Amino acid sequence: MWPHRTRKGQHSLDKLAESLCPEHEEKLKLFCETDQQLTCVICRDGEKHDGHKFKPIKEAAAFLRRELKKGVENLPGDILAVERLANTQREEITKTQEKARQLTNQISTQFEEMHQFLRKREDEIRNQLQEKEREDVETMSEKLNAMNVTLSERRELEMKVKSALEIPDLEKFLRNWSEGDPMMSPESLFRPRAKGLQVVYTSLSLEPYESHLQFFMWKEMLQVIKPRPELLTLKTDNTNITVSSDGRSLFSTPTSSRPHSAPFGNYSGFGTFQSVGSPLIAVIKTYDTFSLNEFTSGQHYWEMEVGLRDFWELGVQHNSLKCDGQKYFICNQGSTTELTYAGRPRKIGVYLNCSSKELSFYDADSMGHVHTMSLSHMSMPVSAYFNIGHCQDSDPNPLTVCWY
Repeated sequence: MWPHRTRKGQHSLDKLAESLCPEHEEKLKLFCETDQQLTCVICRDGEKHDGHKFKPIKEAAAFLRRELKKGVENLPGDILAVERLANTQREEITKTQEKARQLTNQISTQFEEMHQFLRKREDEIRNQLQEKEREDVETMSEKLNAMNVTLSERRELEMKVKSALEIPDLEKFLRNWSEGDPMMSPESLFRPRAKGLQVVYTSLSLEPYESHLQFFMWKEMLQVIKPRPELLTLKTDNTNITVSSDGRSLFSTPTSSRPHSAPFGNYSGFGTFQSVGSPLIAVIKTYDTFSLNEFTSGQHYWEMEVGLRDFWELGVQHNSLKCDGQKYFICNQGSTTELTYAGRPRKIGVYLNCSSKELSFYDADSMGHVHTMSLSHMSMPVSAYFNIGHCQDSDPNPLTVCWY
């Protein structure tokens, strides 16, 4: 009997101690909203809680309960959103791995015909693909892990909140809630996490080796070839440009051969006008044109022989590589940036990837990479773009499409 009574008395003392402030041994009557913890009236007036906001326990419990109920209603939707993101990420990983397998088979098939000469090169490109696959899958796996962590945390929070809401005793309810992270308000806890997560979609690509593998290998080995360049055909209504009869070459029409369409004075340069007793009038003269070929999807590559021309511009509309004397420039949507490039190529390769919206340029003799630019604002369809510049006399160096 006595041990039982002792234990019962000790239980009553413990319960009483739970209701007292451990620092001041006063009854806990207040809830500090700033620190999210139970306090006594002495705590409220102390320096530690200076400037903090307090509420009576009953009022604080009622307010917190309302906030928790409101927040927990949104958790299932957030969990569902994270689950959808995680499922989409898993699908993208599968797509990447499947595409990697398809590309690996494609590489093997194309290398078979050049097996004796290109075994070493085939292994190098295989390794390049595997590294890209590893990097892409690693990046997407990291995102998926973050989603799984968030999903676990949200589910754990949902269980904790539901458990707390089942506590009828106000003081125990608040104490239970304060035992977690007291600095986290319900608003912070229930802030949707799905909006901060993004699915990383597969970007696996071998670039020109994916669609023009054997052609690029031929330029390196000149043995067994299956070239796949675009057979561009050129046409223009611009009187400043002459197109060869086979539609492959562009010439700057000599000044003496052009029709005189404006009786205002003498032209000079690329669009200036010398006034003859009249107000100055600007006349724009263009030396650009496009291919008849239009591209709407897929990957395309073509080569242009620029020879010894001092001026040329190649690419697609509003996005091009320009040579002006000894300098090279990238022209992108109206802006021009000088490019640090020391080469002097006689042929330029242009690679257009409509899927990734990228445009790359190569020295077509050595297959050295010159520059890759983004075409994020490009709209389809597009055509190959050419600008040959001004030529006063006969043009000895036409801009010519390479046909193989």
